[in-house]
Amino acid sequence: MFLTPSPFPTVRWRLPIALAVVACAMLLAQLSWAESGATTPDQLMPWGTMTMGLLGGLALFLYGMEMMADALKAAAGDRMRTILAKLTTNRVSGALTGAFVTAIIQSSSVTTVLVVGFISAGLMSLSQGVGVIFGANIGTTITAQIVAFKVTKAASLLVAIGFMLNASGKTDKLRQYGAMIMGLGLIFLGMSMMSNAMQPLRAYQPFLDMMISMQNPLLGILVAALFTGLVQSSSATTGIVIVMASQGFITLEAGIALAFGANIGTCVTALLAAIGKPREAVQAAMAHMLFNVMGVLLWVGFIHPLADFITTISPQSPELQGIARIAAETPRQIANAHTVFNIVNALIFLPFSVPFAWLIQKLVPNTPAPVEKSGRPVVKPLYLDDVLLHTPALALDATRREIRGLGMRCGLILNDALPIVLHGNAEALAAYKNRDEEIDSLYEQFINYLGKISQGHLTEAHTREMITLVNAVDALENIGDIIETNLVHIGKQRLHFGMQINQQTERFLREVHQLVMESLEDAVRAITERNSEAIERVLRVNERLDEIITRSSINHLKNVSQHAPGHVEQYSIVRDFLDKMRRIYSFTKAMARLAESEAHSNEAVEQFISEAKQHVESVEQGEPPAK
Repeated sequence: MFLTPSPFPTVRWRLPIALAVVACAMLLAQLSWAESGATTPDQLMPWGTMTMGLLGGLALFLYGMEMMADALKAAAGDRMRTILAKLTTNRVSGALTGAFVTAIIQSSSVTTVLVVGFISAGLMSLSQGVGVIFGANIGTTITAQIVAFKVTKAASLLVAIGFMLNASGKTDKLRQYGAMIMGLGLIFLGMSMMSNAMQPLRAYQPFLDMMISMQNPLLGILVAALFTGLVQSSSATTGIVIVMASQGFITLEAGIALAFGANIGTCVTALLAAIGKPREAVQAAMAHMLFNVMGVLLWVGFIHPLADFITTISPQSPELQGIARIAAETPRQIANAHTVFNIVNALIFLPFSVPFAWLIQKLVPNTPAPVEKSGRPVVKPLYLDDVLLHTPALALDATRREIRGLGMRCGLILNDALPIVLHGNAEALAAYKNRDEEIDSLYEQFINYLGKISQGHLTEAHTREMITLVNAVDALENIGDIIETNLVHIGKQRLHFGMQINQQTERFLREVHQLVMESLEDAVRAITERNSEAIERVLRVNERLDEIITRSSINHLKNVSQHAPGHVEQYSIVRDFLDKMRRIYSFTKAMARLAESEAHSNEAVEQFISEAKQHVESVEQGEPPAK
């Protein structure tokens, strides 16, 4: 198995757009050079070679970034669940968590989406979520720090080592680490190609004049914001800026302005992702944009003092002079300025997260949920966001949390089954039948989302987990169909016979109904929380349910044998109701079995790893391995 970047839309179109922008820039440069009248051989620029080098290097650079990011997500995605679950009300710890998570998954947009999910579920207030968003900007600076290292000579070796691990690794982890190393090597290889291709531009005066114009911070911010908005990756923009700095084309001040612009341009991703989403998503996107824009406005007048401070804390090369010194020192200085800028911004805004959240709520106030023409609220999932598809572990975890909501809807509908089936009129039964439409709508969205997850690269564990979740969603949808079709039909039968269920029978049916209700609740908990106690409770219901139904059947048959009026019809209705309760329970038991098999699979993996470690330790100590 060979790990490659996941084939999601953002990966597919980001690279062509970046290449198209660079190609257009090269074409304009060539036209301007031709118009200047340069015709002699020593004046001619190798535009073809430069264009191929730049485009090829940029392609490798962006592809390497995607490969490394995807491998990081696959290797550490499962741990993100635990980290995100431990988000506290402390704003500082929330910011640190946001920085760490974003550094791993390399996407502040994904972090923002996760925050939206927590806010929507009531697990986090907007002010707490704002703290995480502040920290997310710090996490994005890790890419700039990585590309600022001058290890381009080892790029080919990194690609070779990564390829061998990726192609021949026997475990998913080993292949993921291989993809990570190979992606890093491609980043440096692409940077080296772009750097070599740009060397002739040192003699191209229009280009040098344009670089001098970047000393104007407003122009630099605008150019970087536009480019970042097109490619939707601030890390890519910062990386390209560092490549240009490595050739001595831009000063530290110009590099800082371009980094500021990249911070503003990346807000486009969050704003586009919020279109058509719940109000919480729009508020989070607005918080992201407002924080970045206000941070740039706060610093735009202090670029020179920031540059002086960064110069004092960054490595210097006093033995070099002129462009050579700028090319040696500026890349690391820009990376450090980018990091310091985002850290200081977070520290400045963090104490004001509560009033900042108040401002966001004023700018984007909450609105009532949309309703259909029938007056019923539009049903939309809270957690199933396409941005999470880049990290399958987080996408599957979001699916689990959404299943909890689907299970609650099923539980609420089932809770109303007994009184409506036994006492409801025709209008109540018709309205009750329509409630399954919510389940059907969510089921369709579940299947579409899980289908998208399956298109990415999944480890064996992720594949098993996805199959478990698909079966769990199927079970809940089947329960909804039983309620819509069978239970409503029983209620109509009761109306047709004009029958009243006696109190003794109703008490018995209520006991069975309560057992099935509790079983459904525990089954959902077993799937969503991997709760072993809930699994046992569901399975224990089986014998008790059989005992109650058998005893009731005998009593009703005795009544029928006495030829009491209406007892045959009542026996038929009771038997149908019990049969449907038994079918619903069978689906809850199936969900418990799914959770049980998943738990056993995880335990088997942990036991295998533990035994392998013990084997290695015994071999290292010269002891005979355990049989």
